[in-house]
Amino acid sequence: MVRSSGSIGANYIDANEKVGEKDLKYRLKISRKEAKESIYWMRLILNSNENIDREENNRLINEALELRKILSAILNKLS
Repeated sequence: MVRSSGSIGANYIDANEKVGEKDLKYRLKISRKEAKESIYWMRLILNSNENIDREENNRLINEALELRKILSAILNKLS
């Protein structure tokens, strides 16, 4: 979970230090993929752990979904 969620920001930062348009798109796509993976892990945690703060977990899932939508919008603008 930490690796996939941390990778979203790390790849976004790399995208802003782009070498070219192709690299920018590539890094943004990786960030979007990592957001999707983070959502997967958070849902898995939510469904497998009854001691989890469900409200907080759902808030984080929604945040990751919003990040994914933002990254998709940026990619669509670049295409």
